[in-house]
Amino acid sequence: MCGIVGYLGNKQAFDILIKGLHRLEYRGYDSAGVALVDNNGNLNVYKTKGKVNNLEQYCKDKNINGTVGIAHTRWATHGEPNDKNAHPHYSQSKNLAIIHNGIIENYLTLKTFLISKGYEFKSDTDTEVVVQFIEYIMQSQKCDLYSAVTHTLTQLVGAYAIGVVERNNPNLLIAARKASPLIVGVGNNEYFLGSDASPIIEYTNKVIYINDEQVVKIERGKEIEIHDLKNVKLQPVINEISLSLDDIEKGGFEHFMLKEIFEQPKSLSLCMNGRLNKELNEIKLSAITDFGDKFDKCQRIVITACGTSWHAGLIGKYLFENLCRIPVEIEVASEFRYRDPVILPNDILIAISQSGETADTLAAMELAKKQGAFVFGICNVIGSSVARMTDTGVYTHAGPEIGVASTKAFTTQVAVLVMTALAVAKRKNSIKDEEYHSIIGELSHIEEKINKIFQQVDHIKDISKIFTYAKNFIYLGRGYNYPVAMEGALKLKEISYIHAEGYPAAEMKHGPIALIDEEMPTVVIAPDNTNHLYQKVLSNVQEVKARKGRIIAIVCEGDDGVAKNADYTIEIPKTVACLSPLLTVIPLQLLSYYIAVAKGRNVDQPRNLAKSVTVE
Repeated sequence: MCGIVGYLGNKQAFDILIKGLHRLEYRGYDSAGVALVDNNGNLNVYKTKGKVNNLEQYCKDKNINGTVGIAHTRWATHGEPNDKNAHPHYSQSKNLAIIHNGIIENYLTLKTFLISKGYEFKSDTDTEVVVQFIEYIMQSQKCDLYSAVTHTLTQLVGAYAIGVVERNNPNLLIAARKASPLIVGVGNNEYFLGSDASPIIEYTNKVIYINDEQVVKIERGKEIEIHDLKNVKLQPVINEISLSLDDIEKGGFEHFMLKEIFEQPKSLSLCMNGRLNKELNEIKLSAITDFGDKFDKCQRIVITACGTSWHAGLIGKYLFENLCRIPVEIEVASEFRYRDPVILPNDILIAISQSGETADTLAAMELAKKQGAFVFGICNVIGSSVARMTDTGVYTHAGPEIGVASTKAFTTQVAVLVMTALAVAKRKNSIKDEEYHSIIGELSHIEEKINKIFQQVDHIKDISKIFTYAKNFIYLGRGYNYPVAMEGALKLKEISYIHAEGYPAAEMKHGPIALIDEEMPTVVIAPDNTNHLYQKVLSNVQEVKARKGRIIAIVCEGDDGVAKNADYTIEIPKTVACLSPLLTVIPLQLLSYYIAVAKGRNVDQPRNLAKSVTVE
């Protein structure tokens, strides 16, 4: 969950590394550091607690020369966030420095061994153990850095993406990965390391995706070398990426999160482009065209994901069961991977991840594949681990999402699930043509309907200012909008630090109603006054009002039921039930955002969180 960046080339490395850290800071931001090797035999490591800006200030009077270096922005796992636990870490002799994203599970065993050999440790991290062990191997086996790194990695249990530099070799940079993302950018006589493409794209659009248990040797004046842990030489595959610098800048918005909320019409358009044919009023997905027989034989779908992606998966459960008549189980990936699940030969596992690097989701996929399931992936990042591990799948094409609180990832994941369910339902003849074409017709107009919601931004902002006092919120929804209630509550928790819970509206009387009083805001999602669940939700609203609860209601334009009982209303355009989450979630995202801004929170980098959860 940390961000790593590296450089070897003909330019001074420091500015490239610092700029890269700023672009990776969404992955972790409790400390930052840089290591630089100059031509005078110096290996300088500078690191500080706090944000990358703190590191920049700290380095103003330091020797920052060097055309090779590594840098790191941290989300703490082992050891509290402070200067000594920040990366990079020196080896005992200070001849080596390392950066690391991941967790080494057997670090205590290795640390005990190294202490018995006279090694002393300056930090509480698992990462320092790795660099000390590399140095031990170099000294005991009298081998070079590359060989020592390769040997060390065979002894590690856990996840890692690492970069290592050596004091006496300003022409060498070693990197490797296992279960943590790592790419290499290929420039003109220069190479870049990154946890993702954001620190690289300014300099080159050519990248190499490093796979698990591969070691990279970057040596000045030579072609890049990649070997596996058995020292088998591999042929690097260079890919061109379409990411632009504008995609990862704020573009005039105060925060990335606000920009990404407003990008949702565009991201949904890109998501549906080439898949939704407006003229023919049909959905075409190559994944279903090529592997439709798997869904023909499928007796059960298991959806696994974490966080926001799990909420999208819950909507997917309703979609596949309602439209395709296939039974669906939805599992939190961290639970699925450890509970010895029953996987049947004709099961399909759908794994959902924005980053494509979510550790628990990847582990769940690996478990399902071992037990013979067909694995279908939904992710945003081309070339990510999820994309490479799946049998087939669909990219969301949401574009980069820098804000830690996910927004456009959710709506594009829901859109992919809608299109996939429609394609499967059409193939299985489980949907009537009239319903199939109605949903597609509504989906083709979803962008303009979201833009209509954006016209109420000032109204939502005014409502948000009223509720900055609240210490707790309850969100209520039914059917397709029960997962939206959970997602709205999660957004509020993540960025405003207000405790919030999402419930099925009917569950109010089974406990949560005890919390209702005049100080407790309740957000009610009731978008369709023709839906059979609407009257049920209206009854729940009246139960809240009878106990003096304050209600914010998300309703359709012209609503005259729930709206009459609410203290505040936010209107959305009407649409079919299965697409309503694409609209109802928008005001909830804006409500959370403006409450957090009014409370002075760091919206893009909320405390204790990181964007891509690459560790357990």
